[in-house]
Amino acid sequence: MSTSSAPVTIRANAISKVYGDFVAVHGLSFEVRKGTVAAFLGPNGAGKSTTMKMLTGYLAPSSGTVELLGKDPGSSESRIALARRLGYLPENGPLYLDMTPRELLEFFGEVRKLGDIDKAIERVVEQCAIREVLHKPIGKLSKGFRQRVGMAQALLSDPDVLILDEPTSGLDPLQIREVRGLIRELGQQKTILLSTHILQEVEAVADTVIMIHEGRLVFDGSVAELRDGRSLESRFYELAGAPEAEADEQADDQADEEDS
Repeated sequence: MSTSSAPVTIRANAISKVYGDFVAVHGLSFEVRKGTVAAFLGPNGAGKSTTMKMLTGYLAPSSGTVELLGKDPGSSESRIALARRLGYLPENGPLYLDMTPRELLEFFGEVRKLGDIDKAIERVVEQCAIREVLHKPIGKLSKGFRQRVGMAQALLSDPDVLILDEPTSGLDPLQIREVRGLIRELGQQKTILLSTHILQEVEAVADTVIMIHEGRLVFDGSVAELRDGRSLESRFYELAGAPEAEADEQADDQADEEDS
C-alpha cells in the first residue's frame, strides 16, 4: 500500500489536449506514488483514454507536462529509457492476430531487448493464465483470452509502472477475480493506474481514486473519501452531474452490470 512518503512515479502538471475547437482534457494535475493502485474513474467520454495516452507518451499534451519516473515520456530519449520500465495495456489494444501468444511475447521481448526472454515469458504465462492458448493463433482466441495476452505483454519486462485501460474488459467473473487479485498483488511494489467505469472494481483493487468528468478533475483522494459515508454509485453520479432521478436509474444499471 502507498504512503505519503513514497516517491511520485506518475505526475500530470496541468495537462490539456485540444482537437480543433474541442477540448478533450482541461488542465489536469495529479500524482500517483509508488506502491499505489490508483483507479482512474469517469463516465464514457470523460477523457480517460486520452489522458492515459498522454501519460505514456503516445500523445503529446497540447499544454502542460507529464513526468513518468521523473522523465518526459514524450521525448525520444526518455521513451527508450522508459520502454522496459513501463507496461501499458490500451483498451482493445492491437494484437497481431496471425501470431500465437508465444510468438507475440517473443517479439516484444526482442524489441525490448530483454535478457532472458524465456524466463520472462514463463513468468507472465503463469501470472495471466494463458498456457492453454499459448500456441493458438490470437485471431482464434476469445475476447477474454486476448485481453489476458495483452496483459501478459504489458507485464513482460516486469515494469515499475503499469497503466491499464479497462483491464478486465471482456473477462468472465472468475477471470475478473483473478486479474483483480493480480493487480492487488502487483500494486504492493509497483505503481498502477487503471481506468475503469466499474465501481465494484474501484472498491476491489484501488487505494486512491482520480475521477474526471468532461475532461476536468472532479476528485482526487482515497476510496473512503470518495464514498464520504454514502454509496460509491451516488457519489459517482453526483460528481458526474447526473440529475437525481437519472442517477438512481443509472445506479441500478451499474449494479446489474457488476452482478452479471
